[in-house]
Amino acid sequence: MNKRLYVGGLSYETTEQSLRELFSSAGSVQAVDLIRDRYTDRPRGFGFVEMETEADAEKAVEALNGTSLDGREITVAEARPRRDQARRSDSWDRW
Repeated sequence: MNKRLYVGGLSYETTEQSLRELFSSAGSVQAVDLIRDRYTDRPRGFGFVEMETEADAEKAVEALNGTSLDGREITVAEARPRRDQARRSDSWDRW
C-alpha cells in the first residue's frame, strides 16, 4: 500500500526531481507533488511524496526529518487526510 508523506520547510528553489532523488535514498518513490500558488505559480514551500510501501515511508521519516535540502531544514511526517472544506463559491450563497 502506498504511503503519502508531508514535506515542509522546502526552499523555493527545490524541484520535484531533487525531492525525488532525496527520498529515493529511503526507498521507492511513487509520486512527488510540490504545491504551488494557483495565482502566481510560485512554490508554497511544502509538498507531498508518495512512497511505494509503508516500510519505505517509515524509513524516509526517520532518515530525512530534520535534514537539510537546498539550504533549508525540512520536516517529513505522515500526511494527514484532507479535511472537507466548503468551496469558496459556497460561502457566497449565505449572503
